[in-house]
Amino acid sequence: MAPTPDRARGAEASPGRRRAASRSGRRVAVGRRSFTSTMAALDALAVAGAQVSVHVDDLDRGSAVLVGDDYVSLPIAGLGVVPLLVEVAAQIDQNRLDPYEVVDRTSLPAVAGPGTWQHLAAPSLPVVDLAVLAASTGDALAANALLARIGLPAVRVRLEQLGLSRSAMMDAFRDRRGPDDAPHVALGATREYARLFADLVNSRVVTPAVSAQVSEWLSHGHDLSLAASVTGLDPFAHEGDEHGLLFLNKTGRGDGVRAEAGVLAGPRAGGSYALTVCFDDLSIAHRLRAHDAFRVLGLELMEYVF
Repeated sequence: MAPTPDRARGAEASPGRRRAASRSGRRVAVGRRSFTSTMAALDALAVAGAQVSVHVDDLDRGSAVLVGDDYVSLPIAGLGVVPLLVEVAAQIDQNRLDPYEVVDRTSLPAVAGPGTWQHLAAPSLPVVDLAVLAASTGDALAANALLARIGLPAVRVRLEQLGLSRSAMMDAFRDRRGPDDAPHVALGATREYARLFADLVNSRVVTPAVSAQVSEWLSHGHDLSLAASVTGLDPFAHEGDEHGLLFLNKTGRGDGVRAEAGVLAGPRAGGSYALTVCFDDLSIAHRLRAHDAFRVLGLELMEYVF
């Protein structure tokens, strides 16, 4: 894997319209910075038998600064709900879906995966609350409720319209996958997810209103344990950071799968990123080695934006 050289320097920023925060109109010129530690960590994982894929774009210029097998479609678990959230927001924006329509979880198969709704007394919630839960806590039951309401074919059409040709949402979340079930919730290519997050914060996904809505849902994300662990942000309240850090992300976790995509922007620069690691989860050491690679990427991203 090798970083792509910067093709422009001192470029004028093009900040997107977004509710959570805004970047300054002009950046300090970004010098040539490498992601050598990230590449070394990912190379070590690959040598140990893991599958890795990474992509980082400069948010303002749109040029790639780190690329490694970014075209490969790998399992991404809960990260795959982002196109579902886009479709939900688009249908709300087009008045095809009532944001306050109530969905009852008793009509859905039970799933003991991540999330909060299964532990709440309320058996029914409106669509907008389900979107917040799916985006912020990775709530599997909330995502399944949205998917049941929207339908998998609509999400697949949206993926095509977004140009995510190497990514797919394949199934709902399940406690157990049988021979007749899809093997994974979702597949994704890091190239496509890094650019999807860049398009979200730059108001290019469907409409500016849809981009802002999905960005707002994702900005409440609680999982800051992977690449975001080095930001020092409060996992439960990281909008309007006093140090001028703009951040939103979505993670995916499964058996032997860790995936994350997001946007990190500071006073110096901004970057959209995606990293997926698929590994044999044979011991806690194997798992922690995968997590360490995300933290190395996060550290070098922080150095890039500050």
